[in-house]
Amino acid sequence: MTDTIKIFHGPQHPGVTGNMSMELDLDGETIVAAKTHVGYLHRGFEKLIERRTVIQAFTIVCRICVPEPDPNEENFARGVEELLGLGISERAKYIRVMVLELARLQAHYLWLAGQGGSIGHGVVPQWAVGERDYILDLFEELTGGRVYHMYIYPGGVKRDPPEGFLDRLRDLVDDLERRLPEYDRIFFDNTAVKKRLQGVGVVDPDEALRHGYAGPVIRACGLPRDVRRDAPYLVYDQLEFDIPTETAGDAYARALVRRAEMYQSLRILRQVAERMPADGPIQCKLPPHRKLKLPKAETYVQSESARGAFAYFMAGDGSERLRRLQVRGPSLVHAFTLLEPLLQGAQLADVALIMTSLGICPPEIER
Repeated sequence: MTDTIKIFHGPQHPGVTGNMSMELDLDGETIVAAKTHVGYLHRGFEKLIERRTVIQAFTIVCRICVPEPDPNEENFARGVEELLGLGISERAKYIRVMVLELARLQAHYLWLAGQGGSIGHGVVPQWAVGERDYILDLFEELTGGRVYHMYIYPGGVKRDPPEGFLDRLRDLVDDLERRLPEYDRIFFDNTAVKKRLQGVGVVDPDEALRHGYAGPVIRACGLPRDVRRDAPYLVYDQLEFDIPTETAGDAYARALVRRAEMYQSLRILRQVAERMPADGPIQCKLPPHRKLKLPKAETYVQSESARGAFAYFMAGDGSERLRRLQVRGPSLVHAFTLLEPLLQGAQLADVALIMTSLGICPPEIER
């Protein structure tokens, strides 16, 4: 019988691979068993929200996934609107799409930095974090915050974009698109990167369907699943964009899917900048904070985050609080159902690489 050694990979901040711990049994450098441990970051969101009024709870939802908080805000706001029977303006819908696509784009840049770092590529993390900062500059101008925005609000959005914002958005889109081919040259087409990513962390398409994998994980298996196309919300049914897919199902295929999605987000942002109504209301009139009561009803809303389908079940009971909130994100199945068996037989050096390629957000698990 071969002796094994047990080590813990994490937790150490920052980023995906640092907010959780993997308990690994090793035979030399080969992993023979892996167990996921979470709970090292924010947790208990659902119960915290159920004990607060709707407006108080709104400030919590963005913490459910720090790298990309805006889909949480949009799901929560849209769920409240459906429970109250509110419809938001066309202008507010376009602004929300703009925020969501900027959020997706900066999340992919953050992933690119992490994926580069996971294989020891020092240049890509610095480039990608720098590009992301330009997007965060726009968020700061629009919302007052760089990471947590609390901007997509029940009934619409908090405030109008400042004067000249769409022009600055167009300029940034042009700059980012012009520089994307540089990442192909230094990263995606790099022979060393391909050797590290190809054939690693392979996901079977039948397994992906059976277990409900989402986002780049399922699209890298050749399955074009995307909530924006499958169950359109806001104005996504009025916009032109493609759903990128690959067929290899490995870490490199997931990287290529995200690379293609970055271009599609830029494409959507261009359309939003051109088609957004020049004026109109951005917010419905809501009752005062303590008088905003949710009816005895329930709803289920979902959106497409950078990590995949992200959904909220929300139920009211006639009071100013939610009776039940349940969050369904892709990280739970990606971090347990998928990651644990995927690491078996892998090398120790590939642990962070595989984890990053799955787009896991640990607070979304301990919700």
